[in-house]
Amino acid sequence: MVNNLKTRPKTPKLSAMMPSERATAIKARESWHVLGIIAEFVEATEALADIRPAVSIFGSARIPRDHPWYHETEVLARKLSDAGFAVISGGGPGLMEAANKGAHAGASPSVGLNMQLPMEQHDNPYQNVSLHFRHFFPRKVAFAKYAAAFVAVPGGWGTLDELMEVLTLIQTKVGRRIPVILVGSAFWKGLLAWMNDVLVAQGTVSAADMELIRVIDDPDAVVNEIFDFYQQRGFYATSDERQLNLQL
Repeated sequence: MVNNLKTRPKTPKLSAMMPSERATAIKARESWHVLGIIAEFVEATEALADIRPAVSIFGSARIPRDHPWYHETEVLARKLSDAGFAVISGGGPGLMEAANKGAHAGASPSVGLNMQLPMEQHDNPYQNVSLHFRHFFPRKVAFAKYAAAFVAVPGGWGTLDELMEVLTLIQTKVGRRIPVILVGSAFWKGLLAWMNDVLVAQGTVSAADMELIRVIDDPDAVVNEIFDFYQQRGFYATSDERQLNLQL
């Protein structure tokens, strides 16, 4: 019997596709890339190890200073700072600047995790601790590792990216359970409605997963929600004393 099937040629090995010198150069470049990421992890750890307790605030870089969201974010950050929380933001303009500005005027450190981007990003001047990242991965870890709570104010893709990653870490129990608070109910209501009407309805998330999220507009209520969360777990003496009993 004649076999009419055509034999598919094997994919050539990398060494056959490019000269060995070029392959070596690519490996070396990738190795330096990995070392650069590791260096950013080390720098972040050294700078942020003592910045606790802290709250990470995510928000848009595009919101102007005369917008109500800017003022509301600044007030919230100031209240968190005066309550004893360092405030961590992305370090850029817009609502990131508002978060750093409010914290900088308060009693606790204002931290900026600045990202080198071709547009939108430039450092704001309200940072007691300023780190600069070339890679998103170590920056994301820094946002999550040192935060006692996450607060999302109105934002775009970056804010949604950070929010969904935080929720995924908590839902899968890879990350510890901490408060996740959305500020600006009018802004978030459409997304939350879609989550309930589509994700929960189709079973891709559970109703219990939605309980990971709190929607709060009042700045004082945000601060109280964070203290109440940890007081229930024995981490705070009383909500009035506003003091940590242990290092988070």
